[in-house]
Amino acid sequence: MSSSARSIGSSAEDYSHDDDTQSAERTIESIHRRLQRFDWPDYLVFVLMLLICIVIGLYFGYRDHQKHKRQKNARRGSEALDYLVGGRKMKIFPVSVSLVASWISGISLLGTSTEIYVYGTQYCYIVFAVIIMGFVIHHVFLPVFHDLQITSAYEYLQRRFDQRMRLFGSILFTVACLLWMPIVIYVPALAFNQVTGLSIHIVTPIVCMICVFYTSIGGLKAVVWTDVIQSAMTLLALLTVLVKGTYDIGGPMEVLKRNLAGERLEAPIWNPDPTLRHSMWILLIGAPVWFCYGVSCSQDMIQRFLALPTLQDARKALRGFIIGWIVVNMIFFLIGLLVYATYSQCDPLTTQLAKAKDQLLPLFVMETFAAYPGMTGVFVAGIFSAALSSLSSALNALSAITLEDFCKPYCSKPLTEKQIGYIMRGSVLVYGILSVLLSIAVEHLGTVMQLTMTLSSASGAPLFGLFVMGILMPWVNGTGALYGGVTGLLVMLYTCFKAQYSIASGSRTFDTKPTSVMECPYEFAYNATSPLGDDDDETTYEQMEKSIYHMSYMYFTLFGTSVTCLTGTVISLLTKLRSSDHRQPPIDPMLLAPCIRRLQTRVQPLTIHNVPTTLDCKQQIELLEDSSKHAKRCQQNDD
Repeated sequence: MSSSARSIGSSAEDYSHDDDTQSAERTIESIHRRLQRFDWPDYLVFVLMLLICIVIGLYFGYRDHQKHKRQKNARRGSEALDYLVGGRKMKIFPVSVSLVASWISGISLLGTSTEIYVYGTQYCYIVFAVIIMGFVIHHVFLPVFHDLQITSAYEYLQRRFDQRMRLFGSILFTVACLLWMPIVIYVPALAFNQVTGLSIHIVTPIVCMICVFYTSIGGLKAVVWTDVIQSAMTLLALLTVLVKGTYDIGGPMEVLKRNLAGERLEAPIWNPDPTLRHSMWILLIGAPVWFCYGVSCSQDMIQRFLALPTLQDARKALRGFIIGWIVVNMIFFLIGLLVYATYSQCDPLTTQLAKAKDQLLPLFVMETFAAYPGMTGVFVAGIFSAALSSLSSALNALSAITLEDFCKPYCSKPLTEKQIGYIMRGSVLVYGILSVLLSIAVEHLGTVMQLTMTLSSASGAPLFGLFVMGILMPWVNGTGALYGGVTGLLVMLYTCFKAQYSIASGSRTFDTKPTSVMECPYEFAYNATSPLGDDDDETTYEQMEKSIYHMSYMYFTLFGTSVTCLTGTVISLLTKLRSSDHRQPPIDPMLLAPCIRRLQTRVQPLTIHNVPTTLDCKQQIELLEDSSKHAKRCQQNDD
């Protein structure tokens, strides 16, 4: 095929102007200029969304300030309790919506539709992974965390192992957030760049600082209620795009027909090859582990469950989260099919009308709503709403980690309320600035969906391994957990680096679905190297010698967790054999999953002689009381 500019499939009646005018109107550059129209109604909608977030932050910040002024004799730490977990008095509905909003970021919004367009619908079967995750969280993790009534999820690691593990777990989560937040910021900035032409590096710091402001002022309550507003905005934008786009193309049956012709609709693939991008084995085995890590070990998710007063409320919120996730992602899947149906005969990635894969949906929206002022603004506001909800959740969680895990355990005397306020709000500012600086590197690292899962696995897999060892493996001790976590981290850093390097260098490619440019109504310079890759690249990949880092990105968390748990088990057994006293110190049953508690042959409540000395006096008393209560309940059940 010639590399010169060409025009395909235009009819005479469509272009009745003279040749020069016709050519000028049908170039990529002219189309970009025509589509990049972000008029005052669009800016009005976008700015209004940001103002609502600021007002909510100010409202809850002012209300909490007035509350603490009235309660001058409030117990120490009440500000932290209100700021981080809403005083443990949040309602089920806003928390459920906030959980969905925290998970459904701009990454999911743009990345899922891109996934369907480029690779087909095999990814849609991930809904089964979410259901499996919900069952595990419901029965294994939630009972442990909620019964302990902790603020930081990593306080559990101290109670189960020792102070070293709490610090190590907190550092792993902080690293995971710092790797993830820049992607969250980059994605909506990419969409904004597509519709306005404004530089990504101008938009990113402005929006991020607004998020830092309302998060630092209002705390968790502001984060949750802005999540509710932002979720409504995102859902409105998605439904508007779906309905209008489907109507324009000729209805749902036409969308289905074009996707069938383009080989986008796929039956489940049961090939056990672990190097495939997606298959049912990968989605049923690897993906649930990644989801379990994301919900059970992430401070931002656990923080919301702990903001509810009872375990039953937390479980209801979990069910609401799963239902909400499935509904929203079904909309994502349908939008992905719609985008392909629209561009089935003129692929904008091949023509370079879309410069990056994750700009497909913004391009589609600009073309669909070109004649409707303000609607592009609604869509962009929806993307930013999804991103801000995730970013604010992460910032609030990091402030909790900084206070509870990095500051309080190492202070010689209790912090004052003013010091606590400075630490929480100052940490939000610092982490926000770091996220903006790190977002500069994201645009060079591949598609956002795969990038997110890969990078989060680097520190997330060993972190999840620590909680699995603590909750499900009572034979693992603190030393084994530490060596297991370090080993898992090193192995995953190397594996993820090699995986991303192979993608960035072009040595690792995936089989993409066919595209066409046979009916493009504009001129474009054909590039022999399509953004989707070509058959030669795929043949090269198939002939390459496959390595461990060529496995599906959805297996990364499972692989890292397995390495962590296996190493932890081996080291624990070795330290036990080398010890002169081979007896296993009793573990508080409250620190184990209910299924493991039932498997214990007898209840061994903690006594004053074997409470971990790493805990302070208050924590030791609480631990003894919890263990005694649980022992009595178990005895009553046995009777």
